[in-house]
Amino acid sequence: MVPAPDAANPVCASVILALPQSLAGLHRISTTSQGTAAWGDTTTSVVLRCGATPLGPTTDPCVTITDAAGTSVDWVVTANGSRAGGSWAFVTYGRTPSVELTIPQALAAEQPDTILMEVGQAADVVPPTRACT
Repeated sequence: MVPAPDAANPVCASVILALPQSLAGLHRISTTSQGTAAWGDTTTSVVLRCGATPLGPTTDPCVTITDAAGTSVDWVVTANGSRAGGSWAFVTYGRTPSVELTIPQALAAEQPDTILMEVGQAADVVPPTRACT
C-alpha cells in the first residue's frame, strides 16, 4: 500500500491510533506504510490513508456523516471512486491533512455510511476548517 503524500504529518499518527480494531465486522490487518490502516483480508479490504492531499472546490458530492455520539465529518465521494472499479472512494473535506477511505462495494453493499460513521471519531482528530455546503 502506498502512503499518502502527507502521511508523516504528526496528526496522522493520532488518527491511526484512534481507529477501531474492527470495522463493519472486519478485523484490522497490519499494513507496512506510515499513516495507513486496513480491515478485512489480503484480497478484500477497507483501506484508510491519512495525509491525502486536501480537496479544493469540487463538484463531486459532499456528504456529512454524523455518528451516534454526534461527531460529524464531511466526506467527498471522489469522481473516480463512486463505484468505480467496484469500490467507493471518500476523502474528508475541510480537514488538513485529509483522510482517504476506499471501501470495496462487496463490503459496503449499496451504502457505505456505517463504515464512514465508524471511522468518524478518528477522522475528527483532524480539526475541520471548512464544511460541505
